[in-house]
Amino acid sequence: MAQGASKELLSSDFFKSALISDSPLSPTSDFIKWIEKRRDAVTVDINQIKFSEMRNWGFDQHSNLVHSSGKFFSIQGLEVMSNATHKNHWTQPIINQPEIGYLGIITKKFNGILHFLMQAKIEPGNINYVQLSPTLQATKSNYTKVHKGDAPHYLEYFNGAKDCNKKIRLDQLQSEQGARFIKKRNRNIIIEIEDDIEMHEDFCWMTLGQIKSLLQLDNVINMDTRTVISGIPYGVYSEDVIEFYETFETVDKETSSYGLGMFISSTTDDNQYLRLQEIISWITELKSRYELEAKLIPLGDVKDWVIDESQIYHKEKKYFKVIAVDATIQNREIANWTQPLVESVQEGIIAFIIKKINNVYHFLVQAKLEAGNFDILELAPSIQCLTGNYRKGHNEYEVPFLDYALSPENYATTVRYDSHQSEEGGRFYREQNRNMIIEVGEDFSTEEIPANFNWMTLKQLQTFIQFNNYLNIQSRSLIAAIKFN
Repeated sequence: MAQGASKELLSSDFFKSALISDSPLSPTSDFIKWIEKRRDAVTVDINQIKFSEMRNWGFDQHSNLVHSSGKFFSIQGLEVMSNATHKNHWTQPIINQPEIGYLGIITKKFNGILHFLMQAKIEPGNINYVQLSPTLQATKSNYTKVHKGDAPHYLEYFNGAKDCNKKIRLDQLQSEQGARFIKKRNRNIIIEIEDDIEMHEDFCWMTLGQIKSLLQLDNVINMDTRTVISGIPYGVYSEDVIEFYETFETVDKETSSYGLGMFISSTTDDNQYLRLQEIISWITELKSRYELEAKLIPLGDVKDWVIDESQIYHKEKKYFKVIAVDATIQNREIANWTQPLVESVQEGIIAFIIKKINNVYHFLVQAKLEAGNFDILELAPSIQCLTGNYRKGHNEYEVPFLDYALSPENYATTVRYDSHQSEEGGRFYREQNRNMIIEVGEDFSTEEIPANFNWMTLKQLQTFIQFNNYLNIQSRSLIAAIKFN
């Protein structure tokens, strides 16, 4: 088989799985009951405590909040200077976690359909305790057992300890929240196995279509699952394949048309507003124009932030705060521990504006600078309001296109996706953000957009996902939710 045909065949496995929204292995109708049963089967007790009550955590001589092992992560200060934001100099707390962890999914074909081995995982910061996570979700400190607990299930399939017949289907380094972490990345990896595998009680097999269907609900699929599946490639398909897909009968013809439009945007190289080289040149020009200097400083030197016995917070009670919790989760590698968590002071909004250009869906993307970025800018959604105050009358600065998310009914729009999704519960305390995809019409100008915005097809976005530090985690979270049916 020719190399190109082989790649298309591999991609079609993902596409077929994405179209299957039910499975006899884990019926979708039973899933919510199953995940509630897994939650009820585990003792969970999360309590906020004073910093002095944490075990193995404390403030060092620079007031940095650190673990006694020197591992896991720390809360430090960051001094930032840039010419790309409304403020050119500020200091803030930041999570420093230099380790690269695993976010890994095992897949296997059942009756010719690729299934994903998913875990009902409880994290101390989850808004509803249990959410669906990758097969393996572990920091280096976790899987090297710094906590002196057990190793996570299925680690041996990813670190080479297990001798089995496997194929690497996806393997990428992807960034995490640039406003909260300093240069943090995880290894996003999907493998396919053929051998039988031992099933633990908190795991189940699901199709990609099932996962995407559950992403239409609030706070069921965790952030780590979303980032991994966002990188899945679907290949390039010929017109006859697209015509065959178009013949699928769907009760909701409008949804079918939108799903087909997203499939075309994800798999065609035709009718793109900008060629890939033009997009690369646009990003390169912006990175050459903007500067970002970010250096770690003692947490005690951060201006306008207060450290008291139980919180680290901004003096104006905005952005976020750092708290401490005592966590008991019975089925974890270690059942009881204490740790810091970051708590947002408000719910955020993350939204892509999409428009058909040359009859192909394009996404309005912004090149956004955040303090913890590896390389100055990353491609973010059209609207991303996480740490500032976006409410009318309280805005610190103008957010382009924000009204399309706050009041879509005032515009000629169709809201294609609208749900609340959580941030990662191992570092963030009960944080959820509104995730939206908003389709605009011909009256929305294609050309009259700020210089750091541009239009890209889904195929172009997925091309950039293959490379490190291009699409931020908020973009990837929204891309993960896109369905083709």
